[in-house]
Amino acid sequence: MKAKDIREMSSAELDQKLSSLKDELFNLRFQLATGQLENPMRIREVKKTIARIKTIQRERELKAKEA
Repeated sequence: MKAKDIREMSSAELDQKLSSLKDELFNLRFQLATGQLENPMRIREVKKTIARIKTIQRERELKAKEA
């Protein structure tokens, strides 16, 4: 997911997406531990998307404090 797409989402949508990505990351790590993971690069993608969402949430938080 691109940062441009994330910026277009509302705060509530970001919270929901973040929660679902954290659940997915947990499941991917569980699959990795049990040897059932088919695409190990998916873990990296999910972690980066989580970081992008948190960064954008923090930007909005700082912008709200500024105004």
